[in-house]
Amino acid sequence: METFWFIAVGFMFAMFLVLDGFDFGVGTIYFRIAKTDAERTRLLDSIGPVWHGNEVWLVAGGGLLFFAFPKVYASAFSGFYLAFMLMLWLLMLRGISIELRHQLKTPMWRPVWDVTFSVSSFLLAFVFGVAIGNLTRGVPINAEGFFYIPFWTDFRPLPDNPGILDAWTITKGLLTVVLLSVHGANWVALKTDGILYERAARLAKRGGWMLVVITIINIATFESAHELLYENFNARPLGWIIVAAAPFTLAWLLYSRHKMRDVQACAASTLFILITLGVSAWAYYPNMLISPTHHEYNLTIYNSAATPYALQTGLYWFIPALCLIAVYTVYVHRAFWGKVPVPEEGQEH
Repeated sequence: METFWFIAVGFMFAMFLVLDGFDFGVGTIYFRIAKTDAERTRLLDSIGPVWHGNEVWLVAGGGLLFFAFPKVYASAFSGFYLAFMLMLWLLMLRGISIELRHQLKTPMWRPVWDVTFSVSSFLLAFVFGVAIGNLTRGVPINAEGFFYIPFWTDFRPLPDNPGILDAWTITKGLLTVVLLSVHGANWVALKTDGILYERAARLAKRGGWMLVVITIINIATFESAHELLYENFNARPLGWIIVAAAPFTLAWLLYSRHKMRDVQACAASTLFILITLGVSAWAYYPNMLISPTHHEYNLTIYNSAATPYALQTGLYWFIPALCLIAVYTVYVHRAFWGKVPVPEEGQEH
């Protein structure tokens, strides 16, 4: 049962990064693609009907983590308290910037919220990448299962003196920013036409090559991560299939973008996100939080899970709830499928 809930929690967060990831990407490239107020309105219209629903996966993933692995939830939220507060503020600022942008027609109002939307989206993409970097590197867990970690120390990924930001986690943050920017550009190309399509397609093509470079950098720095990640792949060699799929997916992404095959380009960037998360999950299992210096303090799916009775009972509400979320997500995306129309004069987002 513990393995099932490990997969379930990972699946919820993976769906969040795939679905809300293109929202973050749209915000990150917002000013690179949209040059006028009307164009920015159209970009927001491309995500307007779905971004609320996409965040349901984050809420559901957090709730599932609290239910299935309460010790991990308590340890992570206390140790990363400042980082979580930053993330929540960024999520709130991004949401209110979308909703409040059209409330007043003044020269200052809309630009303020446009900048807020773009900056918060960029920082959210970076924060989630840094979070993945912290998980793979490990955190200084003590014998009680808790830890404290500052924002930064000396930026060197040392096991005995880590910070939330160091050379390892920053590279993961930059990888996530580039990846989600490409994902968002592919989404804009899928949802728009005309000059916005041309700019988005061109940016996605250039971003694809940037993604290749920064992926190589991340692979080259993999040796600085915790040695336990290597052990897991050696113990479970099937995981190398996921790793081997990464270059083929990147090639598919570049080829699809070159041929202007928008649906395939979106599918390729989606698959690459899933592969990246899949590699991390495979390397991490069965751990939930790793202590780089004291392996005996690791929080695993076995020593941090809820009782067997709770995990078994949880299936009765998790399965129908997951079906409900999936049906809602498919329905919303299907209902608003197709190109976003050019807003008429005076029409508001």
